[in-house]
Amino acid sequence: MSAIVLATLNAKYPHCAFGLRYLFANMGELQEQTALLEFTINQQTLDMLGVILAQQPRIVGLGVYIWNVDETTRLVADLKRVAPEVIVVLGGPEVSYETDQLVLTQLADHVITGEGDVEFAALCRQLLASEEGATGSRRTLAVKHAPVPLLTELVLPYDLYTDEDIAHRVLYVEASRGCPFTCEFCLSALDIPVRQFPLDEFLAAMDQLINRGARQFKFVDRTFNLNLRVSRAILEFFLQRYKPGMFLHFELIPDRLPDSLKELIVQFPAGALQFEVGIQTFNEEVSNLISRQQDNAQVDQNLSWLRDHTAVHVHADLIVGLPGEALDSFAAGFDRLVQLAPHEIQVGILKRLRGTPIIRHDAEWQMVYSPHAPYEILQTKLLDFRTIHELRRFAKYWDMIANSGNFVETMGLLWGEMSPFAEFRRLSAWLFGREGHAHGISLSRLVEQMFLFLTTERGLSDDLVAAVMWRDYQRGGRSDKPLCLRPYLGALTSVARVSTKPDAAPKRQSRHHPEPAGD
Repeated sequence: MSAIVLATLNAKYPHCAFGLRYLFANMGELQEQTALLEFTINQQTLDMLGVILAQQPRIVGLGVYIWNVDETTRLVADLKRVAPEVIVVLGGPEVSYETDQLVLTQLADHVITGEGDVEFAALCRQLLASEEGATGSRRTLAVKHAPVPLLTELVLPYDLYTDEDIAHRVLYVEASRGCPFTCEFCLSALDIPVRQFPLDEFLAAMDQLINRGARQFKFVDRTFNLNLRVSRAILEFFLQRYKPGMFLHFELIPDRLPDSLKELIVQFPAGALQFEVGIQTFNEEVSNLISRQQDNAQVDQNLSWLRDHTAVHVHADLIVGLPGEALDSFAAGFDRLVQLAPHEIQVGILKRLRGTPIIRHDAEWQMVYSPHAPYEILQTKLLDFRTIHELRRFAKYWDMIANSGNFVETMGLLWGEMSPFAEFRRLSAWLFGREGHAHGISLSRLVEQMFLFLTTERGLSDDLVAAVMWRDYQRGGRSDKPLCLRPYLGALTSVARVSTKPDAAPKRQSRHHPEPAGD
C-alpha cells in the first residue's frame, strides 16, 4: 500500500516514463510511501484504475502529455466517481498551459505547471499534513507554477531504471534542459535559457548504466551540439566505452557541426549513432515568420558531409501546414531534402501545442486546427483541408515505403530525374485508390503494388524493376520469393545477396518519444 501513487500512460510499452522517474527520485523521505506505476494508452481504463486503487492511495499524481490526455481524462473521471476522496495532482506539458481550458483539469484537485521535479514532493508533504490530505475534501482547483529547479540540486533518476527496463525498453537520458531558439510551433521555445546538468555526475550515471548492461541511450536534449565542450565530452565518453550493439540518439542543430565534433563522429561504427535533425522548412520567409533561425546552406553542407563521410543514421523532419507555406514551397523543400539523402524523412503535420506562440498567425493565415489531441492543422489560407489530408496520407505511405528501408534502390526508380515529391504524391494517390487506407499494408502487398505501379504507371521494364526490387528484398536477409517477382528470378539467380551498407538505410530506430514533429 502506498499513500502516493505516481502514474502515467505511455504511448507504448518500450517508452519508459522519464519524467515520473525524476519525480520519484526527488521525493525525499516520501519515497518509501510512493509507488511508481506505468501503463500504456492501449490498456483498459478500469484495469488501470483497479491497479491504482489497489494501492489505497491518498494522492495520485499523473503525468499528462499530448498523446495520453484523452485516456487520462477518462481515467480521472472514473477515479473521481468511485474514490472522490483521493486527491488528484496533474503535471506535464499538456496541462502546463491554457490549464483552465481542459476538461481534465476541471476533474482534478491540483495542477503543477512547469518542471515539477521538486514541487510535487513539496505539495505532497503539504497535503499529507493538512486537513485536505486527511479527508480528501473537494475544493476549487489549485494551480501551482513550479519554479525552475536548479539542476545541480536534482537527484538523478538513472538508478531507477530496472533490469527489465535496460533489457527491453528505451532509456531516456538528458545532459541539459531548455532550448536557445524561439521556433513558434515548439514548446521548447519557452524553455530559455539552456541549463546543463553537472557533467561529471551525469557521466558517472551513464557509466553505471553501461556497467549494468545498458546499450541504447536516447538523449532528449533539444540542442545536443549547442555546448561543444559538453557534446565532445559525451561523445568521447561513449567512444571509450563503445561495445557492439551500443546505440546513441541525439537531436542535432542542423547548421552547427564544427570540425571538433566531426572528428569524433567519424569514429563511430555503423548503427551506433542516430541524429534527429529538425529541418521543418527550407523556405526562409516562412522561417522568419515563425522566428526560426537556420542557415540552409550550412544545413546542406552538414547533411551532405554526414551522408558522405560517416555511418550516422540521419532522421530529418519537415512540417506540413506552417503559416505562409504553400504546396509548391513544401514540395521544393521536400525535393531538396530528398537530394540530401537522409535515411528517414518524417513528414509531420503541424500541431498547435498548448502555450506555443504560433497562434498569433491564426487570423492572417487562416489557421484552423482540430480542437482534439493532437491538435493537428486542418486547413490554412494556402492549404485547404483536402490537400492537407492528402499530405497526411502521403506521410503515412512515405513512412511505410521510403523510411522502412525495404525499398532503398526502388525509390530511385520511382522518380528517376523527376521531382521526388510529385512522383511519390502520384504513387500515394494511386495506392490509396487501390487500398482505400494508409495503414496495415503488409510488405508482400507493398512489393506487389510497387512492382505494378513501376511497370504500368511508370512504364519501366519488368526485368529492370524485378532486378532492383529483388536486391532490395534480399537486403534484410529475406529468402522467400514474392509472387510478383518469381517469374523473373531465373534470370536473377546470379545476383548475390546485398549486404546493408551504411548509406543504404540501416534499420531505423524509433523516435525517443511520440511527440509532434519539430517539438
